[in-house]
Amino acid sequence: MIPFNQLKPLHDLLADEIHEALRRVAESGWYILGPEVRAFEAEFANYHGLARAVGVANGTDAIELALRAGGIGVGDEVITVAHTAMATVTAIESAGAKPVLADIDLETYTLDPLSARGAITERTRALVVVHLYGQPADMDALKTLAEEHELLLIEDCAQAHGAQYKGRKVGAIGDMGAFSFYPTKNMGAYGDGGAVITDNPEYAERLEQERNYGQTSRYTHQTRGTNSRLDEMQAAVLRVKLKRLDKHNARRREIAALYDANLRSVTTPSAPAGRQHAYHLYVIRDRNRDALMAALAERNIGTLIHYPIPAHLQDSHRDLGLAVGSLPRTEKAAREILSLPLYIGLSDEEVLRVCAAIEDIRG
Repeated sequence: MIPFNQLKPLHDLLADEIHEALRRVAESGWYILGPEVRAFEAEFANYHGLARAVGVANGTDAIELALRAGGIGVGDEVITVAHTAMATVTAIESAGAKPVLADIDLETYTLDPLSARGAITERTRALVVVHLYGQPADMDALKTLAEEHELLLIEDCAQAHGAQYKGRKVGAIGDMGAFSFYPTKNMGAYGDGGAVITDNPEYAERLEQERNYGQTSRYTHQTRGTNSRLDEMQAAVLRVKLKRLDKHNARRREIAALYDANLRSVTTPSAPAGRQHAYHLYVIRDRNRDALMAALAERNIGTLIHYPIPAHLQDSHRDLGLAVGSLPRTEKAAREILSLPLYIGLSDEEVLRVCAAIEDIRG
């Protein structure tokens, strides 16, 4: 059996250091917004070459609070993609804004700048750019678009920890970068967690207020905030994992390179010049995806689809008014994509077994 994902091998690799970090927190007697969170925020900001990072409870909150910190709210429109985890769209709505869904570039599965441009109206106030699967979006074109129309530019980096665009880490290119530390991410916590990074001190100050009931000092509230705080245990785990992030991403790229070299009968991920993929997921395309998925399951090879139903075709979001066919590249991707096993602890032999199975099925 080759599962789609396993978290235990990575835990086993880091167990001693993580257990020591958790013991340190347990013995400190400080569990919320303490020294571990402050240290992680400083280290995470420094990793990206930025001034500030603000830890929050999860990645969805990271996007929502970034929008709120940037002044986005009721009556505003925010452009993003339908080809993403629903968390992206949910966060926009939670901030009070309306999500406006644009199409993707089918080669990278990220926001198509031309489609985004065509979606701009007089109410558009922000872009939320998703670096899906770990692939950086076309940030030059999207940043130019945001500057032309004076739009807040937020990067959804939930799947792209450590990915780079033309030598700059994603999250550090727009106004703010939002991260999830859900356990399956390239840098996952032992529960939920998130963070927002920025070089803008006003945004950082607002984020710190928003995550903690709008407090400016104890029991003094300037805004109507929320409760979204990264806890000390998660911060301690993340400090351990941050030190290994580049090394683990390098291993992910090795696995991806093996897939690239040994898959001939399916469409493999693209690698545009100047973009360093973090390979949170290795996603292929096949016109007979469902049959391929079933055949691999029969051979005890786990796969998943990220994501089978785009946001605009979900029953929950029919009111956005986008019918079947309105986002053709997004819909084509949803019919054809398949995520293959990729995780720390997956061996070269297992990768080659997956490749051989696919080529045999498609042969």
